[in-house]
Amino acid sequence: MQEVLERGYYEGLYELAAKVNSAGTPATVLRYIVKKVANIVGAKGCSIMLLSPDKKHLFHTIAYGLSDEYIRKGPISADRSISDALTGTPVAVMYATEDDRIQYREQAGREGIASILSVPIMLREEIIGVMRLYTAQPYSFTDDDIYFVGAAANLGAIALENARMYQSLEQEYDAFRREMLHWRAALGDEWIAGDAVAVPRESKES
Repeated sequence: MQEVLERGYYEGLYELAAKVNSAGTPATVLRYIVKKVANIVGAKGCSIMLLSPDKKHLFHTIAYGLSDEYIRKGPISADRSISDALTGTPVAVMYATEDDRIQYREQAGREGIASILSVPIMLREEIIGVMRLYTAQPYSFTDDDIYFVGAAANLGAIALENARMYQSLEQEYDAFRREMLHWRAALGDEWIAGDAVAVPRESKES
């Protein structure tokens, strides 16, 4: 059983890495990651939560297996919940509806969440958020579970970096395109004439 589990995690990481390296849009890649992680572990759901600029709250960025009501329940205070994960240490909570570290315990109960695993998402040695895994039954997360989700979180960080770079490139392209259109409009008839008239060759007699 252990060998089957390890092989499943190994194959899962390979597939996740291939997806991150694909031509898919950043949002598509991130949705694939949270769904794949939840399905491989056999969990109820999975989410990526990013820190606010002031690093005081966490916000759901993308999620799988969670209701809109639960996702929109409000920001999570970085001071009250999963503070250890924000220092780089994975946090496993077996009884989410009873543990004081979970901010929205009542909402977790209504959502059918029993246990939660939180692992840090690090980008360039800086923690930018957490990946959270949710189970429907009380579950004691193993070292293999934590390692797999941690590795997936790192791939998620790469996908987020790709998204940032993609957005930056799009903005640069849009700025370049606007500049070119403005420049062409400023040239007006000269551009059209210059584009249409060929330069005459020198005659053999000259």
